[in-house]
Amino acid sequence: MRKWALAGAAAGMLLIGSAPALAGPWEDGMVAYNRGDYVPAIRLFRPLAEQGNPKAQTQIGTMYRKGEGTAPSLTRAFMWFSIAAERGDAKAKAGLRDVSKKMTPAEMSQGEAMADACAASNYRACEY
Repeated sequence: MRKWALAGAAAGMLLIGSAPALAGPWEDGMVAYNRGDYVPAIRLFRPLAEQGNPKAQTQIGTMYRKGEGTAPSLTRAFMWFSIAAERGDAKAKAGLRDVSKKMTPAEMSQGEAMADACAASNYRACEY
């Protein structure tokens, strides 16, 4: 009887342990990002950013700054960092300071205009 109980417990552990983990778009995006699969990652982050998620907005800003999954663009990085910084994201504020040092005043002005248009559209008309 004891052997059957142990076998049943072991089988139960295998079934539970093999169940797929339920992750959301943020977690899936970070898994893809950390794996170096930047295009799928940015595709997962964009809807979250459009919903106003500051972590996703910051991550997209980082990806534009580094050219991960997209062409590098300090202006677009500035835009996404600005939007997330307005929502209080500390990483976005640091990213904004970093990219600002590398940009001309005209580029920063363009990034600010893009951020304003994006925020005014409730994150629906954001340039990528």
